[in-house]
Amino acid sequence: MRPTPKPTPKPTVSPTKSPTKSPTKSAPSPSSTAKGPANVVAAEDEVARLTNAARQEQGCGPLRIDEKLRRAARGHSDDMAAKGYFDHNSQDGRTPWDRIKAAGYTSSMFAENIAKGQQTPEAVVKAWLNSPGHRANIMNCKLKAIGVGVHFGSGGPWWTQDFGGT
Repeated sequence: MRPTPKPTPKPTVSPTKSPTKSPTKSAPSPSSTAKGPANVVAAEDEVARLTNAARQEQGCGPLRIDEKLRRAARGHSDDMAAKGYFDHNSQDGRTPWDRIKAAGYTSSMFAENIAKGQQTPEAVVKAWLNSPGHRANIMNCKLKAIGVGVHFGSGGPWWTQDFGGT
């Protein structure tokens, strides 16, 4: 079952089934397999770390960094920057779920947060935590994995957080 695409950028969560349990780490560490400039990877990993710190304060377990979710998130941030738009749906009609599945991530549960213009990982996580819908995605304890993508550039940066249930 897929959600109906929404014309305005809002945090979204797909219909869920019981998530499969998977082991998690207490905190993400910089990924040795992440490809991209060091400042991009460092910023993405810092967003994941700050997200996990906020979740811990609310009693949620930490999210593990998933490279497939990172690839989907970074690809979406890059696409928004390159084509000059800001939306969960790509200009070619792909939804977050389409992009996540195309990156090879399989789960019955997804969520996505996007943001634009916050200059630091601290600023973007603070903005998401101050928005009820985005905060709900971050604090959804059924979510178990995260991939963060950022594109730095004029008019941005563009940020995407993709979450998965396994």
